[in-house]
Amino acid sequence: MAWRVIGRLESGKTQRSVTDAVGVARSIVARLWDRFKKQEMLDVDQGQLQRQLLLTRGRKVSSQTVRNRLHEGGLYARRPMVCIPLTPRHCAARKRWDAEHRDWEQHDWSQVLFTDKSRFSLECDIRRVFVWRDRGTQSNPAFVRERSQYRRSGWMVWGGISIGGRMDLHIIRNGTLMGRRYADEILRPHIIPYAGAIGDSFVFQEDNARPHRACLLENMLEAETIQRMEWPACSPDLNPIEHVWDMLGRRIAARRRPPATVRDLEIALLEEWNSIPQSLIDNLIVSMANRCAAVLYVRGDHTPY
Repeated sequence: MAWRVIGRLESGKTQRSVTDAVGVARSIVARLWDRFKKQEMLDVDQGQLQRQLLLTRGRKVSSQTVRNRLHEGGLYARRPMVCIPLTPRHCAARKRWDAEHRDWEQHDWSQVLFTDKSRFSLECDIRRVFVWRDRGTQSNPAFVRERSQYRRSGWMVWGGISIGGRMDLHIIRNGTLMGRRYADEILRPHIIPYAGAIGDSFVFQEDNARPHRACLLENMLEAETIQRMEWPACSPDLNPIEHVWDMLGRRIAARRRPPATVRDLEIALLEEWNSIPQSLIDNLIVSMANRCAAVLYVRGDHTPY
């Protein structure tokens, strides 16, 4: 709601018209705008602040002094949240999905196997870009940096998590998982046995990648009476396994001897995947109710998850 107000005011709307459009008190609109303008004044590069002070007052101020003053204003250097670009169509689909699942309880989510692929590289992303922002504003559109996936030397892996268990991490070798290969390497050895162990209540979650929607796979899942969860496109913030990938990457980076070769990376991935405490995975899945509420609150837009 706050950023609907700010967006309208920045486009030239009056506070009175914004009050009527959004349905909040005019005092709230005025307070939000005042807070935004103050933050906007502080949200500038440290170097720019130093240059401005030197030009206007003839005083040379150290970087530490600038940081101290920004901290006094409640602003700290934090990495911008990186998100997949969302279109209005994506936002609408996300809202519909969350409306359908917002009343699910922990028992319902415990029947779901969340799956995904992720890529891990030997190289680090050295572009350490920071933004000055207040606490709790990481999903503010002004502080989000959107980017698409990119490839570097390393391994693509597939995994699945659920409350009380996880799949073995699968290393994807020599190319991508297309229809037939996805069936042979993922569905038959991993999903079908796991579904049989859970029973009729089992729900299989996967994204909307084209290979996952091949007729061969649809027929195989139907023959095994495996229920597939409909999933909104461009919604990694809804999938708790994304946080597990983040845990896995940080655990590998924290190893006493970081991987030096792709073989080292493979070993590290398998070891660290198995050593992630199940309690952390369970807590991530339990957070699904909050994730749904967050998406509905921002009307399908980016969330902090």
